[in-house]
Amino acid sequence: KQAMLILRAIQAGYGNIRALKGVSLHVNDGEIVTLIGPNGAGKSTTLKTISGIIKPIKGQIIFEKEEIGGQSAEEIVQRGISQVPEGRRVFRTMTVKANLEMGAFIRQDRERVKREIDEYCMRFPVLGQRSNQLAGTLSGGEQQLLAMVRGLMSRPRLLILDEPSMGLAPKLVKEIFEIITGLREEGTTILLIEQNARAALKAADRGYVLETGKVVLQGKSEYLLNHTEVQRAYLGKGYREVWENG
Repeated sequence: KQAMLILRAIQAGYGNIRALKGVSLHVNDGEIVTLIGPNGAGKSTTLKTISGIIKPIKGQIIFEKEEIGGQSAEEIVQRGISQVPEGRRVFRTMTVKANLEMGAFIRQDRERVKREIDEYCMRFPVLGQRSNQLAGTLSGGEQQLLAMVRGLMSRPRLLILDEPSMGLAPKLVKEIFEIITGLREEGTTILLIEQNARAALKAADRGYVLETGKVVLQGKSEYLLNHTEVQRAYLGKGYREVWENG
């Protein structure tokens, strides 16, 4: 498989703070790749740098064989990268349908956009039933679903998801992850940041562990799920066993 996205030794940050200290990673066409790590490790900064919200200080970002580091966020969306930010950011005072239309703002094929909105509303009936409701009146899980489908409306080659399961009940987390793996089966390439490391690794093909702005570990999901350090730090095993044996 070809690499769709390549980050080479990216340094980036805010003001004088270097949040990323040489991050290198790649996402192949048709893969789900996840970034895991503690808060403040640089996961969100990595996504914002890919999306053009933050400009890299050093290093290269290559998307479909072209350098995109330093391009504006809008140019990057036009190229086919769509980011669904954390915290279920929907346009709360607009209807569900208007939110989906906003997701397609870069597209010219209006008739096709209409058809796709209808298709998504059939596929996720909760969006269809609430299409004329204000997005702010939806439950947390419904808002997250809406944010994801809105991200898909620009027909991205690469969908970037920032903490899609944050604050959701376990049942909804399971549903959101089923949707994510379903999207990959339909050919969408996904880069995923997720606090729920176990769910993320189970859904992903590969993962990278970030700590203090550097990649400290990478590999196939299975390898990371079975890695003692990852289990101890992110999968909630280990701690309990230590106390039980002590």
